[in-house]
Amino acid sequence: GVRDVLFLYEENRCSMTYMYEYPEYLKIKLPKKTARRYPAYELYLYGEGNYAEENKNLLLTGIPVLFLPGNAGSYKQVRSLGSIALRKAEDVDFKYHFNFFSVNFNEELVALYGGSLQRQTKFVHECIKVILKLYRDGEFAPSSVAIVGHSMGGLVARALLTLKNFKPELINLLITQATPHVAPVMPLDRYLTDFYTAVNNHWILKAQDLRNLTTLSVAGGFRDYQVRSGLAFLPRLSQHDSALSVVSSAVPRAWASTDHLSIVWCKELILATIRAFFDLIDENTRQITEDPKKRMSVLNHHFVRHPAKMFEENPEAFTELTGAFMWITVKTSKWTYSVYNDSDGKYFTFPLASHRKSYSHVYCENSMLDTSSWIYGCMNTNSSMCLEAADLSWRAELLPTTKVVMLKLQDYPSLSHIVIQVPPAVGNKYALGCEFFREDSRTVQLPVTHLFSFGLSSSKILLNSTGLLYNVQLQHFNQIYQAFNIYIESHCWSLKERKPSVYRLHIPWSHEDSIIVAKVPSLAEISAKLHVAQPHNDSSLPELNIYSSPDCQYEVSNTVLFCAFILVFQIVRFHAGAFPVYIVSNILLTYGGQLSTLRSTGQCSDFSLELVRTAKPYKVEPLISIVVFLQGFNWFREIWESLSLPEVDAAVLSSQDAWFPLVSLILFLFGTGIAYWSGVFFSTSLRLFSSLWLTLIRPTALQKDKLITPRRLCGMISLALVSWTTCGAFAVLIIYLQYLFKLVHIFVTSVFHFQDSGHSKETSQNSSTYTDKAQSSMDSIPNATQSPSNSATIAEAVNSLKMHITILNLFTWIVLLSLPSLIYWLKNLRYNVRLDPDPCRSTAIILVCILEILMNSSTSEVKSSKLLKIAAKVPLPLSVAMLAFGRMHLYRVPYFVTFSLLLHMLCCIV
Repeated sequence: GVRDVLFLYEENRCSMTYMYEYPEYLKIKLPKKTARRYPAYELYLYGEGNYAEENKNLLLTGIPVLFLPGNAGSYKQVRSLGSIALRKAEDVDFKYHFNFFSVNFNEELVALYGGSLQRQTKFVHECIKVILKLYRDGEFAPSSVAIVGHSMGGLVARALLTLKNFKPELINLLITQATPHVAPVMPLDRYLTDFYTAVNNHWILKAQDLRNLTTLSVAGGFRDYQVRSGLAFLPRLSQHDSALSVVSSAVPRAWASTDHLSIVWCKELILATIRAFFDLIDENTRQITEDPKKRMSVLNHHFVRHPAKMFEENPEAFTELTGAFMWITVKTSKWTYSVYNDSDGKYFTFPLASHRKSYSHVYCENSMLDTSSWIYGCMNTNSSMCLEAADLSWRAELLPTTKVVMLKLQDYPSLSHIVIQVPPAVGNKYALGCEFFREDSRTVQLPVTHLFSFGLSSSKILLNSTGLLYNVQLQHFNQIYQAFNIYIESHCWSLKERKPSVYRLHIPWSHEDSIIVAKVPSLAEISAKLHVAQPHNDSSLPELNIYSSPDCQYEVSNTVLFCAFILVFQIVRFHAGAFPVYIVSNILLTYGGQLSTLRSTGQCSDFSLELVRTAKPYKVEPLISIVVFLQGFNWFREIWESLSLPEVDAAVLSSQDAWFPLVSLILFLFGTGIAYWSGVFFSTSLRLFSSLWLTLIRPTALQKDKLITPRRLCGMISLALVSWTTCGAFAVLIIYLQYLFKLVHIFVTSVFHFQDSGHSKETSQNSSTYTDKAQSSMDSIPNATQSPSNSATIAEAVNSLKMHITILNLFTWIVLLSLPSLIYWLKNLRYNVRLDPDPCRSTAIILVCILEILMNSSTSEVKSSKLLKIAAKVPLPLSVAMLAFGRMHLYRVPYFVTFSLLLHMLCCIV
């Protein structure tokens, strides 16, 4: 599954963007109050060469565009947009040009730590006000700023509208690149999830107020494994007529999937963006148009369906067919024509009257990829010529090697002829073709194998191509857990040179098409996976459009692997972020099992054996499934809400169409496997550290000490102060390293004491002998040569060691989940010693107190505790709660672990 996500995707089709002159970044001076409030942030103006020199005095006359970098992003990523926009402005002699600004967010890890998102949003608001002040004395002063946001920068841009004092008219265009709009990729703290909730709720509840803001979200496709494209689609309840979401593989003239970083420099995609920017300019104001309908028309033109014509807001309905061209009538249902060095222009006319009864559609294609009109509709009923015709070229669609038009004859009852214009072509070679057909004769249905049809299965159809177009409908292909390969093998009757075939996988409910160009004959492979599941109110079918070569045979087949493999691929793609929850849940169940065994037998069982015995999915999954089922009833939902309980994450994922059969079971099994190997890793690491320790230091004998001493109390208070005054995650890391050191010491001391008491005569043994027998000392009772008191002492040490290993295993995941805030704090230490807000502070203080006691405890205190029965039973309901409420809120995982450890600590005292 990991291999599929990280490596099995299309090759990089993007070209690199290059600067023709050295890029320069002019720092904009901010008001003192703003600079003092946000010392880590800066605002820059991009420039190159003479343009950069001219703008050093900040007498700007262009159109302002603000670029917002994302997680750990650089303000210098604006250079691709800025450079291509500058070249485009030179092409129009600077009649219009754009000034690209960029914000330096100090490369903060905002995708992992949400505490600075609100601060970034407020700083961007201040930047917009500063930018607009730079133009206030100009002739065409702008009243708004266009924003391009990469990754989390796009979310910050959307969050501007949630600010109380923000005026929505300050931005009228927002383009986001690979921005996870729906939910955070890794919800590691509540500030991040709360920020998402506030932004998305505002955009849904205030959708009517966002009509004047046009939003385009571009996702990277399957190459972007950091932010899956399903997260980059704007929430469905947002205003439909002012928001557009596309995948880069479907963008005309790009047709390329991009990874998370290349989306900011992919030349094909940047060109589409800059062309759209220039088409958005209002000639009267010399700024981006205030007309929302025009803005959406431009974005649809460049990012959804490109007719291979320059954008026109109101194209003329009728066009005069002029020129001394020869008129040729074509009466056949299928026509192809090749042009090479043709000095005479021609009009080919196709009378429709004779075809309307026999055919339902007409399809035409043209391999000349210029932007001129080429297909028209005439309304003359008595003549084979017409001087005025409707320009049907606007109905065309651009593909990588051709432009195509398909018209339903029933929709054009007034047309008498179709006219194809073939202008003189000196030195050019291209081909045209038209055919009339019935839709049912060119539409074939290919059933997609269902998930539960176990084993290797495939479907196959054969197309004996006499036409130019075939549509293969993929039945029952509508869920994200479905994944299969489509193979298209082409065979031709002759070996003459042919135009390449174009295969397009078209998903009608979202703009996520993928296109492949293949030579003929050849074998092409298309990976069929969905980014977005089919909406419940949509009954359309995905299609494979085959733009074929005449007189070739096409064999189309789909191959579905065993259902477990399909689920593994898609589970890793959609739910890899939930792995920590399932791993910790398994370890917590094992921990509860060890406490239970300790209570019943007086011995602590081995981690791996207890994991096999206690970590069973049927203990946790059924209860969650029952709750999700009952939440479909209003009475249960009312009771649930009256108890102020949060919504079960599985229900939320189901509403987002991201939950599918068996996913939780397989995730739990993954968690079991990873938990098992983490236990093996801990035991092995412990032996390695012990071996190193024994080569350096001779351990002291086992000693029994008090749980709480003045020295430990001082250490506890010191770490609590560190947590409160600096960073909670820093205190957690310190206590973790202290615990690890203590555990190695216990391990070495136990092994040494066992060897020394049982084999005192073997003084020549080296340190490796101790560590080689370490495992046996953990798994067996000492032999009879030892005294009863020694046996009891060593057995107790071994039991304590096993319990400590499990506790440290649990604690390791808490440390890993808190690392992002620690990294953020270290990176910003020069600006502020105290991390504020700190998602780990309160948890860290509690953990410091708990672990300072637990690391010095043994199982002898726990066995006699009155609370042991409760402490042994609590991990099970905590595991259930963790899976119910932690999948989309990873920051809740430490809360459940901390509560379980708190009970263990109380067992040592009470």
